[in-house]
Amino acid sequence: MLSYQHAYHAGNFADVHKHLTLYAVVDYLLRKKTPITYIDTHAGRGLYPLATKETQRLQEYREGIWPLWHEREVLTDPLLCDWLNAVTSVQPSTSALTHYPGSPWWLSQSLREHDKLRLFELHPGEHEHLNTQSLPPQAKRIYGDGLAGLTAMLPVSTPRLCVLIDPSFERKAEYQEVVDTAIYTLEKARHAILLMWYPLLPAGHHHVLLDGLKASGIRKIWRSELLLRAPGKQTHGMYGSGMLVVNPPWGLDERLKTAMVEVTRCLGSESHFDALWWVEE
Repeated sequence: MLSYQHAYHAGNFADVHKHLTLYAVVDYLLRKKTPITYIDTHAGRGLYPLATKETQRLQEYREGIWPLWHEREVLTDPLLCDWLNAVTSVQPSTSALTHYPGSPWWLSQSLREHDKLRLFELHPGEHEHLNTQSLPPQAKRIYGDGLAGLTAMLPVSTPRLCVLIDPSFERKAEYQEVVDTAIYTLEKARHAILLMWYPLLPAGHHHVLLDGLKASGIRKIWRSELLLRAPGKQTHGMYGSGMLVVNPPWGLDERLKTAMVEVTRCLGSESHFDALWWVEE
């Protein structure tokens, strides 16, 4: 199924959760000089103008980046402020929020000369949009299935590997496919950092992913969930966002928990953040 286009959801609260986590991980990785390969399995367009008809249809950014950006002058958390400064840097005018950067932008901004970035996108329209984005030469756009592409690339040539896996999960089978891909990736690169996003939906299909990873024996997993509203308050649609980080950098949990205090305050009284070490050695 290739109907999903992230432009309809760009800048929503799940993007805030996912990209703030990614930003914190990459910030830590850059403290060491050794080369990194970054792989984005579901890249999307790279940059999203909020005025497009797709994004304006649902305007989900109004419950995500919008309130945070408008509160940026009074926010104090260092991680969150740095992240919002990066969002501000892509705006044609710093007085208005008109664009939201997707994961290819976040990853490409961190690339050093000896790093690599591989961006997979299977949707032909989304890949066409991605091709219009200006990227450094270390970044390569690949038209194809990201999970299959990831496994085909292993092992990578650099000492370190960081992977972002965030399918649309329009197919129920994708939950198990992510489990299988994570297991294979860690067999080939046991120190790889894997970031896996999942939606919290009333149907609860994400438990296939969580249960599969628990049964796999993978160690060192940090799990966090950002809820926009309490479960049970809606019968359809996403009420929360989940992130799993395998082999998380030291201090990631505390940095994000502190940042999320201000995030949830901006998102409203119903929002809530939970985080926990799921598996430890």
